[in-house]
Amino acid sequence: MSFVHSIILAWLLVVSGMAAAMPELPDMGAPSDTVLSPDEEKQLGDAFYRNLHQQVRISQDPEIQDYIASLGGHLVAHSEMADRSFHFFVVMEPEINAFAGPAGYIGVHSGLILASESEGELASVLAHEIAHVTQRHLQRAFGVAKRMTLPMAAASLAAILLGTQVPELGQAALVALQAGSMQHQINFTRKNEQEADRIGLRILAESDFDPRSMPAFFERLQQSTRFLGRDIPEFLRTHPVTSSRIADTRARANDFPYHQYTDSLGYLLTKTKLKVLTATDREELESEFKSLMARGTDLQRAAARYGLALTRKAQNQLESSRQLFLELMKDFPGQPQFIHGMAETELALNQTDKALSRYRIALERFPASWVLKLEYAGALLDTGHFQDARALLQPLVIAPEKVQPILLKLLSRTYAGLDKQAEAQRYLAEYHYALGDLDKAIAHAELAAKMAREDRILKAVAEERLRYFRAEDKARKR
Repeated sequence: MSFVHSIILAWLLVVSGMAAAMPELPDMGAPSDTVLSPDEEKQLGDAFYRNLHQQVRISQDPEIQDYIASLGGHLVAHSEMADRSFHFFVVMEPEINAFAGPAGYIGVHSGLILASESEGELASVLAHEIAHVTQRHLQRAFGVAKRMTLPMAAASLAAILLGTQVPELGQAALVALQAGSMQHQINFTRKNEQEADRIGLRILAESDFDPRSMPAFFERLQQSTRFLGRDIPEFLRTHPVTSSRIADTRARANDFPYHQYTDSLGYLLTKTKLKVLTATDREELESEFKSLMARGTDLQRAAARYGLALTRKAQNQLESSRQLFLELMKDFPGQPQFIHGMAETELALNQTDKALSRYRIALERFPASWVLKLEYAGALLDTGHFQDARALLQPLVIAPEKVQPILLKLLSRTYAGLDKQAEAQRYLAEYHYALGDLDKAIAHAELAAKMAREDRILKAVAEERLRYFRAEDKARKR
């Protein structure tokens, strides 16, 4: 069996959970069952995350994803579920919101990250959501999902946690939701919130963040939205903040010893990058970064220079951007964001050899960085180095925690460039499935099975996934 076939079979085991093809996905359980088993919750969580991609834009930026996963993982390590797998991600929406879904899927909106004034404030929101998971405050809501098929339950929970509506939800789904007192949102009780605050404060303190960040952020949110009426942030709708709750949280936070807390460069750069990605007026943003470069700490000034470099690159002022990245790399030689920014700018300047060499040297220094691997692979594909891209990407498929939609898309581009169209279609099918688009997943799996022709192993893999996608589609429509 070839290396490629071995990898394809390994990938099949990853995405299928080593399960045989299911002719039809079953209901989650009997209406009388109120608690999900760990396996049921994982199935629901995975389906929930896929469905979210159909309702909102989830960041596929490796650097942003790596930061939020690292911050969340650091907090989880100091929680009661340190051995459990959590999944943190950023929703690219301006609203101030964060939510916890089944199986430890925790999302935070870019709007909330930008509204935070310190890393401790962002960490306080994540710690609060982690506490809702560890204390199983969401179990009743997830238990109601057992009244529906898995695809319908995932769509319903996604709509509820995002505060949105899903037109295709049928009457049966609405009845099931209302019967479970979920209706249009998940309402935490006062006791739930107090418990999440208390445990979140402890997680913050043990993770070396300032517990006082939590009441400070909640109070600022409350004051800034006091006169908004119905337009208050979704986070405050699902996590009501009262003056007494803020006072109680502040009193508890003051029980912890105080010392100076410094924002990490990762937080400052992530917030800066989100600012650039979501900006509507780049000239105004450039003025802001110029102003920030003249004040603050060394790290804050570096983040402002980074923002100016990204802004000028976006405005095609490439030589100016290159000079800024050059200065940043001199001051912070091991910072991956600056290496990537410089390499991207060099590619835009048609300095291909310099850019690829920069990625190669960076990977020699940081061989375990999956972020650099994805970014380097993207550069290799853009410059026609398809074999090198395959060698870089293929080993990542075997590690389930590294399988993100962006990896699947890059693999599809890789095999298309190598003129291996069946494999390209197979990975494109998995990419669309990861994004919750079953129609496209089925269409590309059909093409993969058809194109495989004499390749019996690849054809069997494609047909197996096609049966699985069709079964889930049937359950969704049922």
